[in-house]
Amino acid sequence: MQQLEVISILKKDLNFNDRSIEKLKKFVELILNENKNHNLIARSTESSIWDRHILDSAQLVKFIDFKLTSLADLGSGAGFPGLIIEIFNKNKDFHVKLYEKSPVKRRFLSNVIKELDLSAEVYGDVRDEVLDADIIVCRAFKKLDQVIQVSREIAKKPHKLMILKGQNAQEEINKTLKIKKYSYKLVNSMTNAKSKIILMKIGLK
Repeated sequence: MQQLEVISILKKDLNFNDRSIEKLKKFVELILNENKNHNLIARSTESSIWDRHILDSAQLVKFIDFKLTSLADLGSGAGFPGLIIEIFNKNKDFHVKLYEKSPVKRRFLSNVIKELDLSAEVYGDVRDEVLDADIIVCRAFKKLDQVIQVSREIAKKPHKLMILKGQNAQEEINKTLKIKKYSYKLVNSMTNAKSKIILMKIGLK
């Protein structure tokens, strides 16, 4: 899918408004420019950035209750999916927190927030920070059991977990739930027939 097709889906299916679309265009520009110097995204995915990265991240807005107070993105990298969610967000009381251990990527995230006039906050490695959020999202962060371990050990309160995963999602769930049971839902991805989104509720230990 190319830019125009993805933008059409963002507007019609996910309710992104014109202002958000303009910010997404600028965001893509900033990523591609920075990618010349630092490896924010794989060079092989630059030509498909609108569906591989933007739409893949944006589809999470369907499952997010923006009436809650906060969302944490673990291993935010170039800002996927956290900054996409922040660009969509229309509730000034809903706070997006980006956790990223790379200083280079943290500088980039802070620059994007400034350039696009966003309200997201950038933090360091999640294991060194306080994690207090109603929703935790991640994409290409760690395996499911490790994500759950991190979220249960560090999060201050029960939360919803939303993870963008590839074709091995069910296999990872089966392995993880042998140890401890969690209620979950597996949803098909909009961008890849084999990819899935794991939606899970996590209580504290």
